[in-house]
Amino acid sequence: MTECSGCSSAGPDGSCTNPEGCDQNQDEKLNKTLGRIKHKIVVMSGKGGVGKSTVAANIAVALSLAGKKVGLLDVDVHGPSIPRLLSLKGKQPHMGVDVMEPVSWSKNLSVMSLGFLLQDDRQAVIWRGPVKMGLIKQFVEDVMWGDLDYLVVDCPPGTGDEPLSTLQTLGPTAMGVIVTTPQGLAIDDVRRSVSFVGEVGNRVLGIIENMSGFACPDCGAVHDIFNSGGGEELAKEAGVRFLGRIPLDPEVSRSGDEGFPFMKIHRDTATGKAMEKIIEPMLTLPDPPATA
Repeated sequence: MTECSGCSSAGPDGSCTNPEGCDQNQDEKLNKTLGRIKHKIVVMSGKGGVGKSTVAANIAVALSLAGKKVGLLDVDVHGPSIPRLLSLKGKQPHMGVDVMEPVSWSKNLSVMSLGFLLQDDRQAVIWRGPVKMGLIKQFVEDVMWGDLDYLVVDCPPGTGDEPLSTLQTLGPTAMGVIVTTPQGLAIDDVRRSVSFVGEVGNRVLGIIENMSGFACPDCGAVHDIFNSGGGEELAKEAGVRFLGRIPLDPEVSRSGDEGFPFMKIHRDTATGKAMEKIIEPMLTLPDPPATA
């Protein structure tokens, strides 16, 4: 018999007396949770260092400031950044018998991350794939997300266990948002993320080109110091929507380090307006059909 805690099929010793029934109960719990989430947006990239977590956090904040109920799930097991980006370091979710309450950033935005559960943020997490897969599923079905308009998921770079488990857990209605930088080296890696989403059975909502040009803090103009347009070209090549460009802005980096989301305090800047344009297609997504 297998170990089975917190399940109606569990015996006195914690073992599972009805594995088939146990799986069915877990599937029902997951489906019930997913049924209360209208849109699932998985932010990912085949390349590290493209600002993916910053983009994910600001998408979630922008959607919440638009009056939407939003959950932000950080599944980067080895380097959770969301607690720092939202000034939530040291916070802990309330733990119930079979559920966890996410950490509240605002009345419209709830957050969950492994970073909330680590005793020491310098602690290395050395887990194999099955353990990470189990954690991701638990963070979806055992967290009290409630009724959400959007669940935004921040994945680590690459096409490994975390993005695969996330898409498989959230199901075929989850959509990928792919973040890249303009350089050809990044585009080569990010191209794999686009094909990955399709091969898993999901669709790409769109591609974001981050660090596209430099937003001058003095004059406010955006200058193309490095290459630009690589993300848009990739979108055309893949036949997916190009969501827009976000310039390299010193205030984005500063606000992330200080734990104040850029979109909360700099929405009227050129960079803020670029981010607002990016979330417009997300705000106009049709609601999924009601389930019985």
